Amino acid sequence: MIGIIDYKAGNLTSVARALQYIKQPFEITNKTDRLVEMTHVIFPGVGAAGEAMENLRRTGLGKFLKHWIQAGKHLMGICLGTQVIFEYSEENDTPCLGIVPGSVRRFPDGLKRGKQPLKIPHMGWNEVVFMIGHPVFDGIPKGAEFYFVHGYYPAPADETWVAGRTEYGISFCSAIAHGSLVATQFHPEKSGRAGLKILENFCSWRGSHAQ
Repeated sequence: MIGIIDYKAGNLTSVARALQYIKQPFEITNKTDRLVEMTHVIFPGVGAAGEAMENLRRTGLGKFLKHWIQAGKHLMGICLGTQVIFEYSEENDTPCLGIVPGSVRRFPDGLKRGKQPLKIPHMGWNEVVFMIGHPVFDGIPKGAEFYFVHGYYPAPADETWVAGRTEYGISFCSAIAHGSLVATQFHPEKSGRAGLKILENFCSWRGSHAQ
């Protein structure tokens, strides 16, 4: 059973629909006594880091996530769920969960592709270049594009955590993998066949990945 964490940060319905499509049983919950019964947990989210962290502290879900990872259980972060597992986010000047070493940074002003100005937030389809072999990213064709909506990006302190990179005026980390954790800045649940493949791979993933 796959647990989808509900911490009032939205984006649950699209993840649930994606899991329904790939025929994976799931439960949306904010109850830690239910989440501990799951084999895998998905931590999605859209919105602001400050409000998300307040909800995670108030509900005890932040402590649950730390314990879940420490126990070597499978966790997938998506978008805001990826950002708040870092130590710190520049959004709202927010101390975060500290599961991943590093910070989340705002895209700098004046980004360009060639002479063309780029809009912030970064919205739309973009290529992810996967840097490592990993069971969750297995079978994704070279050049595959994924759907992004974000004004901030992950910046791991340790390059070995970086599983994928994307170019948007700068090269930024768009996928993370370490041990039993994977996380994506893009939205696999909104990214067509390639995104569904990532979710399917995550749900069937066993063991861990050592860098």
